[in-house]
Amino acid sequence: MSFSITVKQQLFDLSSPRVMGILNATPDSFFSGSRMQTEKEIAQRANQIVEEGGTMIDVGAFSTRPGADQVSQEEEIIRLRRALAVVRKEQPDAVISVDTFRPEVAQMCVEEYGADIINDVSDGGLTGIANVPLKPEPGELPQMFHTVARLGVPYILMSVQPTLRDVLLGFARKVSQLRTLGVKDIILDPGFCFGKTVEDNYLLLNEMEKMQVLDLPTLVGVSRKSMIYKTVGGDADTALNGTTVLHTIALMKGANILRVHDVKEAVEVITLFNRTMSATTP
Repeated sequence: MSFSITVKQQLFDLSSPRVMGILNATPDSFFSGSRMQTEKEIAQRANQIVEEGGTMIDVGAFSTRPGADQVSQEEEIIRLRRALAVVRKEQPDAVISVDTFRPEVAQMCVEEYGADIINDVSDGGLTGIANVPLKPEPGELPQMFHTVARLGVPYILMSVQPTLRDVLLGFARKVSQLRTLGVKDIILDPGFCFGKTVEDNYLLLNEMEKMQVLDLPTLVGVSRKSMIYKTVGGDADTALNGTTVLHTIALMKGANILRVHDVKEAVEVITLFNRTMSATTP
């Protein structure tokens, strides 16, 4: 399905799948190769993402892996200010997504550094880090919904629900809430490895094309995740081959954005996928 979102007051085409490169300004993200803390490391990573064909840079400063240490809002802001200043200097035209579940942090990133997209892994305020409830007030819309509506930026809504049925029901309800507030550009992330068993993840991937009923673009984040190495062995450092396989399946199931650690390899997957889909009999 063909989609576009509005970024920098221009249409950003998603009719061909895009690669979002991960830049973690953290000391403890689950894949050591994605941890960038010094200004030099951040600059090198931002440039690498773009040079290898990524068109979106996802900057995060709070590891959401299970068991990760809590990071205060103040520390998250310090890390993001340092990272975003460097990324904006090195790649001023890049589409920058910020990975945060805190409304105040999202506001700072958009207003001070022109962040283009908010990537919220909290399932609309349901959790903070993985599987840790935030306990929003009953009956109230998540504060993040009000914030992205006011900021007018695209919003990535991720699910921590375990089954496709629950994912779809949750998305339908929350998309309706976002539309009521005036949020125009919504991207759905089914949330692989968030609130799900290994079996849940594969059942969801196998049926992911059914998410198209919501008529919204889909982001898939499976890069080097535990659903791979808990199935074939190894760890995050050895999970690139499995990542490539799952990226291929995700594209066949309708993914519009791949959020990845390994940009070059993901771009190659998309190139080969597009070539296959466009092949015709002479």
